[in-house]
Amino acid sequence: MMFLLLTVLLNAVLFILFKLFPKYKVDTLQAIVVNYITCVVTGSLFLGEFPVGTKSTTQPWLGWALAMGVMYISLFNFIAYCTRNYGVATASVANKLSLVIPVVAAVVLYGERLSVINIVGIALAFPAVYLSVNNKDEHSAKHGMLLPALLFLFSGTLDSITKYVEHHHLHDVRQQAVFPIHVFAVAASIGVVLVIILAAMKKIQLHYRNIVAGIVLGVPNYFSIYYLIRMLNDKSMQSSIAIALNNIGIVLLSALAALLFLKEKLTRQRIIGLLLAIVSIVLIAWVNGR
Repeated sequence: MMFLLLTVLLNAVLFILFKLFPKYKVDTLQAIVVNYITCVVTGSLFLGEFPVGTKSTTQPWLGWALAMGVMYISLFNFIAYCTRNYGVATASVANKLSLVIPVVAAVVLYGERLSVINIVGIALAFPAVYLSVNNKDEHSAKHGMLLPALLFLFSGTLDSITKYVEHHHLHDVRQQAVFPIHVFAVAASIGVVLVIILAAMKKIQLHYRNIVAGIVLGVPNYFSIYYLIRMLNDKSMQSSIAIALNNIGIVLLSALAALLFLKEKLTRQRIIGLLLAIVSIVLIAWVNGR
């Protein structure tokens, strides 16, 4: 339960930080790149050593770390953009309702069974995401459901891969700490090259506030992934239940924080979307927990 609570809290913090970036004129790309460098440093300090080296090439999960590194830097930019243009609650719903994808993957890969109520819960996820999109700005009008839908798909696929790697390769606590460091190192390497190219082309200007923002983002980001892996590895709770409860917590905590601290408006349509999100996830968790 402790790992679940920590994962919920840390992910909610990430969404709020993304929402604050525009207020402080933070360049998202630069902050995200610094964030990944910070993740590597944070993980290495936590582990007590820098684990990336020649021995990494012998690890059976290295290919997955490379793929996930590419996906993470893409997903973080997606989350940041959707949070700015659709709001914290909407971005967290689109991201976290993607649990339907790893639930379906669990059926295929691990033999878990879906009942009629499971299917109803999955079906409710789609109108929940749609109704939670209630931003009338230009970006929202232009893109409609495209970006939240892509975020939904991308995040769900990444969660499925995380569960797959944890299930097959991350059986001890040290490996659970080492693996995300490699993922973040890949993402950081890609990001540094991209920032250098854009800076050389004078497309962006480097600024210290982006470094500060990236450091603030990076510390909770490393532990959000580390504790997610620990949560999935916790045998006291089925992974399908853990993922569902995790996503419920993040959606509710992000929405509550946005309402109380960021003064984000919760219209009737968005409230209905959030309620449907809760019902959707509860149905999936309840049936799998029986």
